[in-house]
Amino acid sequence: MDTQTHREEEGAEHLFRSLQVSPDDASIHFDIGLFLWEKGGEAKEKAAEHFILSAKLNPKNGESFKYLGHYYGGVSLDTHRAIKCYQRAVVLNPDDSESGEALCNLLDQGGKESLVAVVCREASEMSPRAFWAFQRLGFLQVHQNKWCEAVQNLQHALRGYPTCANLWEALGLAYQRLGRFTAAVKSYGRAIELDGTMVFALVESGNISLTLGSFSKGVEQFRQALEISPQCVPAQYGLAFGLLGLAKDCINLGAYRWGASLLEEASEVATASAYLFRNISCIWKLHADIQLAYARCYPWIEDVQELESNKEAFSASIISWRRTCLLAARHAMFSYQRALHLSPWQANIYADIAVTSDLITSLDENYKQDINAWRLEEKMPMGALLLEGDNYEFWLALGYLSDHNALSQHALIRGLQLNVSLAFAWGYLGKLYRKVGEKQLARQMFDRARSIDPGLALPWASMSVESCVREPEPDEAFESCLRAVQIIPLAEFQLGLSKLALLSGHLSSSQVFGAIQQAVQHSPHYPESHNLYGLICEARNDYRSAATFYRLARHAINIGSLSIQNSHMRDISINLARSLSKAGNAADALQECENLKKEGALDEEGLQIYALSLWQLGKDDLALSVAGSLVATLSSMQRTSLATSICFICRLVYYICGLDAVITRILKMPKELFQSSEVSLVMSAINALDEHNRLGSVVSSSQYFLKSHEEIVEMHFLTALSKLVKNESDCCHDIQSGVAHLRKALHMFPNYSLIRNLLGYLLVSSNELNNCHVAARCCKLDYLDLSDKKGFKSACDIQGAGAVACYTTGNSSPKFTFPTCGKQCSNHPGAIRYLQKTFHQKPWNNDARYLLVLNYLQRAREERFPHHLCGILNRLAHISLSNELYGGTEISYQYRYFQLLLCASEISLQCGNYMTCITHARKASELVLPDNYSFFAHLLLCRVYAVKGDHLSFQQEYTMCMDLKTDYHIGWICLKLMECQYELQIDSKAIDLNFEECVKTSGKLWNMWMAVYNLVRGMISLQKRDLVSAEGFMAQACSLEGFESCLFLCHGAICMELARQSDGYQFLSRAVKSLAKVHELSLIPLPFASLLVAQAEGSLGSKERWNRNLGLEWYNWPSEMRPAELHFQMHLLARHAKVGPSATSSTESSETPQRCVMRAIHLNPSCMRYWRVLQKLNE
Repeated sequence: MDTQTHREEEGAEHLFRSLQVSPDDASIHFDIGLFLWEKGGEAKEKAAEHFILSAKLNPKNGESFKYLGHYYGGVSLDTHRAIKCYQRAVVLNPDDSESGEALCNLLDQGGKESLVAVVCREASEMSPRAFWAFQRLGFLQVHQNKWCEAVQNLQHALRGYPTCANLWEALGLAYQRLGRFTAAVKSYGRAIELDGTMVFALVESGNISLTLGSFSKGVEQFRQALEISPQCVPAQYGLAFGLLGLAKDCINLGAYRWGASLLEEASEVATASAYLFRNISCIWKLHADIQLAYARCYPWIEDVQELESNKEAFSASIISWRRTCLLAARHAMFSYQRALHLSPWQANIYADIAVTSDLITSLDENYKQDINAWRLEEKMPMGALLLEGDNYEFWLALGYLSDHNALSQHALIRGLQLNVSLAFAWGYLGKLYRKVGEKQLARQMFDRARSIDPGLALPWASMSVESCVREPEPDEAFESCLRAVQIIPLAEFQLGLSKLALLSGHLSSSQVFGAIQQAVQHSPHYPESHNLYGLICEARNDYRSAATFYRLARHAINIGSLSIQNSHMRDISINLARSLSKAGNAADALQECENLKKEGALDEEGLQIYALSLWQLGKDDLALSVAGSLVATLSSMQRTSLATSICFICRLVYYICGLDAVITRILKMPKELFQSSEVSLVMSAINALDEHNRLGSVVSSSQYFLKSHEEIVEMHFLTALSKLVKNESDCCHDIQSGVAHLRKALHMFPNYSLIRNLLGYLLVSSNELNNCHVAARCCKLDYLDLSDKKGFKSACDIQGAGAVACYTTGNSSPKFTFPTCGKQCSNHPGAIRYLQKTFHQKPWNNDARYLLVLNYLQRAREERFPHHLCGILNRLAHISLSNELYGGTEISYQYRYFQLLLCASEISLQCGNYMTCITHARKASELVLPDNYSFFAHLLLCRVYAVKGDHLSFQQEYTMCMDLKTDYHIGWICLKLMECQYELQIDSKAIDLNFEECVKTSGKLWNMWMAVYNLVRGMISLQKRDLVSAEGFMAQACSLEGFESCLFLCHGAICMELARQSDGYQFLSRAVKSLAKVHELSLIPLPFASLLVAQAEGSLGSKERWNRNLGLEWYNWPSEMRPAELHFQMHLLARHAKVGPSATSSTESSETPQRCVMRAIHLNPSCMRYWRVLQKLNE
């Protein structure tokens, strides 16, 4: 410290000595003044004297004027002189931010805002680096709402102060006021990065996010602002408003519970803000908006399984739901009234109170309307109209809420006079006219509303009603109502959609299922919502859930009005009995029917369910008795239910007494009952099962009533099935007869999926070679999907089954393998894609899920079981195996369960999870299935034990396979390969004999399977180094199956190896002959074929053929898959390439031999032959 003071004294002495030497030197006076100024205190007076002398001696030194300004402004308090000094300093040096800021502060303190702007503008014009001036001018222009000029100046100021958070915040505000929201968000974001406590930037960023509809982002920003300033009113308001917007988005998506939880949080924020600042009207209105939205969206979500057997609990849940909604509506009313008290000039609050009052009236069961008094819902819109009589929205509110038709009409027409394009007014006017019976006027009003705003839901709903009335157009009505539901998911529209789905056959649609779920959440007190939900569950084969909702519907009737109870209880009870019967709960179904019988409410459908339940319980005599009662009512039945009753009677008698009894009973029926297309089809179906054609006359006479193409197509469908059954032999259906008939029918009716799908199904089911490819071409995936109807297969299912049925490799990507399918089957990606689409649309479709697993397994096998496909298969197989459907005893479900277990076991084996593999395979082997199938479970156990090295268990499973045997050729082939690979000391002739026994039943496929078996034996001989036997087996395979290019390729390769070892020209000629067959038969060039031909031709002395075939081999391979040997062979071609126009066209001809060999070494560096050749080439 002493040293520093000593140095300062020395410096001062030096300055004063210099001043004595040069008393007129301005810089010395300035330095002395600066020294004295920094000392402070009384020394500033002397410093000012030296600054004055410095300024006189050098009037262009702005620093002197700056310090003089500091002296006059801060010491002598002479503001006028300080301003003049600062002005002089700024003129001399416009970049002096200290002088400029001090000058502007003095002018600002004096209220001279215009002079501040002048000073900053002059400084900015004098120097582009006067960043302080641009900053001050930008802030001033923001204050004056001059947003365009402010943006330019603030942008320029940021070049000098890029880390100033206030500048970025002001720039963001200017951008926001200009409507440039993206730029504003970026500026606010930069300000927040520089200073995390910028509450204003966070709030305004949140407001912009809300304006742009990004509610989640806005909510996050408001929460950050509240963390910094918990009592920030704009942040609280913005957070509540953002949560309200986010909740509305969730509600529009159908996520009512999530939306309700967001509204609860928004209500807490708004309530806290409203009670903290009680006199802000907009906060009370926002709180009311939140409560009103909560009252409208709060869903009824209960555990329906617990409520179905407890009417009191169901009633309590309805009362609790209604009370919650009513309480929220009343809170909304209180908040609206509070907001109106604070700002009675706000006309829109009157309309909000009217809407809230209407909601309270609908929720309050104790509400009683005074006929002679005006309702609050009508008074409040009038109050709004007193304030703003030319506001069409208030006229619209009055017209919508008024119960007086004349007043409602007048209000809507007045609103249209103010705004003729008001679509809502046209729509409500149409609703009013329809209510009073003026259907023509109503239709005109709805058409105008729809033409003005196609996104308005009400006209579409009205259009669905009109279409429903105009029979037979149920599909048009359904589509119109679906459009209305998609626009506004109102419970009334959703219930109407479900009713129209019942008429049009769309009950199983996922859109209808989602709509009825939402309808039940918002109208749980309506019996029809639960009843329709049950019908939809029944259409989706979920009979247990259907029975649950039918019981809830009955509970809703019991707690409702008596008029509803008397009109709908019978229908719901019949629906409940039907669903219980389908679910296998025949005892409860029978009890329901008994109750209906006591009440005398058992109609035709009830009698059918009654008889069916008795039959399910084993009471055949009683079931036949009920069926007799049903027969007695046939003559008085309507035509729509006649065919259903006759079909049910015939099926019931068939299952109890047999086919002869059915035919006898039909022949005794009056002929007048058969005069309809539906009954004609029923008779044809029964006659299809009768070998003696005893109903031929009945069928032929009733076919006269088949009028439409659809009915004729159904008759051809039954005729084809008849040919299958009547021409069967040795317990095997005559599929070819059915296929022949369907092909003829397809020429007459090419666009009907019923024929196409049955034809594809029969082709896939047949044992004919390549029929699976024809089946895939038969089915059109853009036609009607029949998979929801029991017994029918969809085109997508047949595509998936056909892709799996192709026994060859159909992969179109040579990255994994070369396709060998003779029919160029590449349906696997397409089949998987369509199965995925079907499964996503109908997650309950077990057929699609099952076929999807099998197709993915085939694809995984072709691609060598990549990790991502194994993961997909694991998840799919696990979900499929957990399906309770496979717990049944039906052989078809047991077989599917068996296949899924083998699939899961195979994937576990490929992933190295041996214990899981064994578990699945063991479970598959324990299923009660024929030995043909169990064989493959033990075969898979053989494989896993062999991989694990457990030879004892492997031997046991091998013995089990030999004991069980199978009629499937591939099983014996796999066992033969395993026997050779693991060198089992067993007589191999046993497998040969079993395979020959299996082949005897192959019919036309005998040659193919014998060729495949000879191929396997040839491969086994090749592994044992017995090339002569291998060549003999391959030659036999080629002679048996003369169109398989792969067989000739194997034979040619073995002949080449024999020629190399024995130097025999006869083997070379055989090789050339077989390899030439490969070129003739293969649809695409197979690998190594041309290379082997080139070697053979070169060995026979044909240099030109060697050259040509070697060049062909190069193009047979994708560039990324070319092996090292091919590159090595190409170096020979490069060495012998001719120079000139006759040179070879190979791409490798331009490469040097050294480069070709180096590429071969790069791919296979362990081959010493390549290194030796490279060494010779370099020499």
